[in-house]
Amino acid sequence: MEVNNTKRYIVLGILFFLPVAFLLMLYPAKHNYEPLNIVNENVSDIQTFGSDTSEALQLKDNITVLGFLGKTPLNNTIAALNLKELVYDKFKGFKNFQIIIVVPKGTEDEVELLKKEINTYEDLKFWHYAFATEGEIKLLYNSLITEDNLQNDLSSNNVYIIDKDLNQRGRIDGRSEREVEDDKPKFSVYEYNTIEVAEIKNMMNDDVRILFTEYRQKRQGKFDDSNTRREKEIKQSYE
Repeated sequence: MEVNNTKRYIVLGILFFLPVAFLLMLYPAKHNYEPLNIVNENVSDIQTFGSDTSEALQLKDNITVLGFLGKTPLNNTIAALNLKELVYDKFKGFKNFQIIIVVPKGTEDEVELLKKEINTYEDLKFWHYAFATEGEIKLLYNSLITEDNLQNDLSSNNVYIIDKDLNQRGRIDGRSEREVEDDKPKFSVYEYNTIEVAEIKNMMNDDVRILFTEYRQKRQGKFDDSNTRREKEIKQSYE
């Protein structure tokens, strides 16, 4: 009988301590992370753009996922749905988070149809559409670092992460740990393709989460936000 009780206590002890040990192993990993690189500064703001809300929109002081759906937004419904389901639904309600979709003036009616496609069950209160002239859209796009040109209809499958200080965020070295170990060629990440589901679910969501962690640490006084680090990152992005 005593042997059975001893075995029972051993099993219970293992069941209790294994999850605790696992959490302790994860704890350092969550705090010793690489900050999301600043790959570009001085992204143009959008205060002069029209808005689908009663309030003016701006990138400054917000964490923004910025996209371009062009002259026929409905043609890019898949990109919008991926962004809604894979990014917006995960981060909606986080402080200062927003998704801004830039479209040309004159697309207001089509935007309303697009809203009905993706706003199926809820009002997307942190998702906004910004209306601008062709020149304004090109000026904004040209203020970004990107490897792709804006399409003739002013659309792009890519979205961009912009921080509160109008810095474009990404990865100076986009390789995974395995790719680094295998000495794969270095590449940078400036944008995220909304058609590539794996890229959005894995890389982009991780990057947005890292940026939120950075701002949380800044509020707690635990983050080094030196100008030296910023200048070094931007310099490296052009090497």
